[in-house]
Amino acid sequence: MKITFVGNGKMAFALAKGLKSKYEIEVIGRNLKKLNQFEKELGTSINKIELSSSTDITDKTVIFCVKPYNLIDVGAKLSGTAKTLYSVLAGTTLEKLKQNISANYYVRAMPNVAAEVNLSMTTLTGDEEQKDEAQELFKSVGHAHWLATQKELDIATGLAGSGPAYLALIAEALTDGAVKEGLKRDDASRITAGLFSGFAALLKNKHPALLKDSVMSPGGTTAAGYAELEENGVRTAMIKAISSAYKKACELS
Repeated sequence: MKITFVGNGKMAFALAKGLKSKYEIEVIGRNLKKLNQFEKELGTSINKIELSSSTDITDKTVIFCVKPYNLIDVGAKLSGTAKTLYSVLAGTTLEKLKQNISANYYVRAMPNVAAEVNLSMTTLTGDEEQKDEAQELFKSVGHAHWLATQKELDIATGLAGSGPAYLALIAEALTDGAVKEGLKRDDASRITAGLFSGFAALLKNKHPALLKDSVMSPGGTTAAGYAELEENGVRTAMIKAISSAYKKACELS
């Protein structure tokens, strides 16, 4: 099966890297030089197409990976009717996609950059007829979860889509805290990476509150550190981060 990417940015590359072992990759972009660089970094041969005034997508399975504000401009250059259009554009509704690009089926997808290492948490919604195919496709790059409404997908955008940035901030802060107290940065970075890896495995089968309780002994080190987090509003800040990201997704629509 061939997957056609429209756009050759970071998300397109992360997805292509995860999908290349199972699918034939085709990429449509504005600049041949950048397409050649995309192919070189991907490490496998791809079909490269320069975007023109009438680029045919008839019967193709398309993953649309441009910036939301480029939808109208790029959409006007695509001719024919795609088999399925998968859009990863944050906040861009199915209705707006249908107005600008012709396809038999439409699915909104919100993967994250972990697709590059086949560990994306991708949320999906759209035409129910494509539910099984959509989940199979995006499970090739990690986990895939179908949601009932576009509102839910916009909320999930702030959680799974933007989440790697929030977790990166936490990872960096934890590392800096250890360095502040005297741990070498290389050691602190390795320990933090191992911490996240182990925690992810535990989280699959145990509620976060239970995980927290299993670590926090009375009057211990964890309790002392946890009290600081609560005092400085870390929980509230995370909740507000999701709310702000969701509101931004609504503005983009």
